[in-house]
Amino acid sequence: MTARELDAAGITDPALRAAYAHCRTLNAAHGRTYFLATRLLPPDRRPAVHALYGFARWADDIVDTPTPDGAPPSVRLETLRQHLDRQLRHGEGHEPVVTALADTARRYDIPDHHFHDFMGAMRSDLTVTDYPSYAHLRRYMHGSAAVIGLQMLPVLGTVAPRAEAEPYAAALGVAFQLTNFLRDVGEDLDRGRVYLPADLLAAHGVGRPLLHHCRDTGHKDRRVLAALREFEALTRGVYAEAGPGLALLHPLSRPCIDTARILYGGILDAVARDGHDVLNRRSAVPRRTRAAVAAAGLAAVTAARLGRRARLLTGHPARYDTPLRHVAEEAP
Repeated sequence: MTARELDAAGITDPALRAAYAHCRTLNAAHGRTYFLATRLLPPDRRPAVHALYGFARWADDIVDTPTPDGAPPSVRLETLRQHLDRQLRHGEGHEPVVTALADTARRYDIPDHHFHDFMGAMRSDLTVTDYPSYAHLRRYMHGSAAVIGLQMLPVLGTVAPRAEAEPYAAALGVAFQLTNFLRDVGEDLDRGRVYLPADLLAAHGVGRPLLHHCRDTGHKDRRVLAALREFEALTRGVYAEAGPGLALLHPLSRPCIDTARILYGGILDAVARDGHDVLNRRSAVPRRTRAAVAAAGLAAVTAARLGRRARLLTGHPARYDTPLRHVAEEAP
């Protein structure tokens, strides 16, 4: 399947093919929801998504995962930033993930500042351990999540000017990350971080000591549960904010993003079903639910492709029947 995707994308250089294949391996191993949804894209789009995910995953792992040699995360992150700058500016470098990312940025005209904003957010994770308010958290998430949606948008294609779709793409990236924050409260606490806004927690009488107590003892405190429910409601509100953006995507890309949206929303459902016990367990969407959602996405992809083919055969192609990467520019 990797060779088919690379051939479809017109990626012929052996070193570049190997770089993209490495990113695909990272996506398959660590991004179950993203990887499943990516399989619903046309094959020529998939390598770019693997490259974007692979880079984000590598940077995130630098921040969160110690290395055997004990190299400080700050040093490793700075090294990655230098690799990124050289690749984006001069096309020079040999790090596979960065090579694939830079090639994707060039192919789809993704602005460099999205990657620089992302790296800024990763650097802040090394020193910032909590957020006073949701406004402070949203500023952080611009770099850590919103720009991921903005990077993806040129790859997905739109049926409207790209600028019209950007706020919705950014909001969906934020919704996905808020979902992760809720699911991973306990794991993040072990790393010394609390992503739930301090003022939201304080409104329910919750602070770090109580969170640690519940994490250490397994105690379920009603105040913590109330704060988690409010954060869940806030997250669902961001999904609603992002909702209108689906119709602005190229029809062949919609099933991919809709599948990711449903699966990530399913994590919220799983958290609620587990009694918001995120300090003591990691909630997950059941495998059969994932399979059913994926099957529905595949059916939607088939319908979109058949509809496109019918329009071409009847000589009445829609505007979005132009090559995917040009749709945004040619839309009215």
